[in-house]
Amino acid sequence: MKIAFLAPAGAMHRHGGSFGVTLHYAPLTLTTLAALVPDELGAELVIHDETAGPIPLDLDADLICLTAITGTAERVYAFADYFRALGRTVVIGGVHASMLPDEAAQHADAVVTGFAEQSFPQLCRDFVAGQLKPRYHQAADYSIVGRPIPRRDLLARRRYITTNTVEVVRGCALGCTFCAYPTAFGPTVHKRPVKEVLDEIEALPGKYVCIPDVNLLTGRAYTEEFFTGLSHLGKQWFGLVTSAIGHDDDLIQLFERSGCKGLLIGFESVNEQSQKFFKKRVNKVGGYPALMAKLHDAGIAVQGCFAFGGDDEDASVFERTVELVQEIKVDLPRYSILTPFPRTAYYAQLEEQGRIFERHWAMYDVEHVVYQPAKMSVDELYEGTVWAWQETYRTRNVLQRLAPFDHAPLPGLLTNVGYMGYAKKFQQFTRDVMTDNSDIPRVDRRPAGAGVGS
Repeated sequence: MKIAFLAPAGAMHRHGGSFGVTLHYAPLTLTTLAALVPDELGAELVIHDETAGPIPLDLDADLICLTAITGTAERVYAFADYFRALGRTVVIGGVHASMLPDEAAQHADAVVTGFAEQSFPQLCRDFVAGQLKPRYHQAADYSIVGRPIPRRDLLARRRYITTNTVEVVRGCALGCTFCAYPTAFGPTVHKRPVKEVLDEIEALPGKYVCIPDVNLLTGRAYTEEFFTGLSHLGKQWFGLVTSAIGHDDDLIQLFERSGCKGLLIGFESVNEQSQKFFKKRVNKVGGYPALMAKLHDAGIAVQGCFAFGGDDEDASVFERTVELVQEIKVDLPRYSILTPFPRTAYYAQLEEQGRIFERHWAMYDVEHVVYQPAKMSVDELYEGTVWAWQETYRTRNVLQRLAPFDHAPLPGLLTNVGYMGYAKKFQQFTRDVMTDNSDIPRVDRRPAGAGVGS
């Protein structure tokens, strides 16, 4: 039996788009799914991540498993329809399928909702037995304890800045109104046993490790145990936290001792009122300068993320954000447009107000406007975001932010150069480009549920 794992990508992030090798690490979804295939099936496995290379249309596989986020859903469905018309059995899972399973079911023989550590092995066995079910759900007693090591060997290593991505904790309980994660997977935070994670990290080649978990600050005792253990491994790591890290000097020192060289922090907005709108209660705009100073003193670089378009923001927000970014020397700024993902509280609010005008999921990539802002026009929101990208990534501004080049200098320069290219290409990705899936042949598809064992 042959199983293919596919991750289609939106136009901006697709291989050959604007998101180069220096800007993306290897994702964990497909490698983890591959590790869950039962050994006794003797399956041949292949992974195709469209951020790293094309998905072949002549793919030789019996079972094709696709993962979908909202921005890639339409492309996932195009691939699914195509392969099902060729007689392949198709499974769709991921965040979008978990939020809108009935929609995904129109294009698949089976839909997986929630996390898949328990359900996916059973799906594989059912497929072999000719008893594939139309739905597989996350069990109530779900756990990631004993989760298998991801199949990193199936990745094209040279297509990523690193394949040393490791999961420590899964989930976030902050409840931000715009976040799709708890909507899709629930609010529970799942923690892997510390020894399991440290053993996995210790076995990785090289010294760099990326921890892409949504929020590493998930309880003081666990955090201290893990990062104390990590400090003995001689690795350098990059991860995600909230701005709450700035309130705990002891934890910053522990991060420094454990080899932390970079953190992604969702600053979200320079508007204090917007933090209330986002329900990102941990963010205090007035504390951002002190936070950046503390992290830089510890030798930790920061990727700071800002989302434009909150109801309390007018067109002045772009200039004020860029000024703050330059003033406090955010090493790697990233801008997005606030996006209402389906089934979230934010989506429900805008839908009730009749403000959502864009229904094509490809435009829900957090870089395009899909709703009517409250205090600016659609064009002002989009063009202001473009301006912020381009102004921030002018050569002189990059050099000013990174000086004196003592915060992870080489990675900082490489990623800034990558985003300079991203900013230059930003406006090339119009709606016509984003929604174009004409490279995937349109064929008469079988009705959903007509696959093996359905």
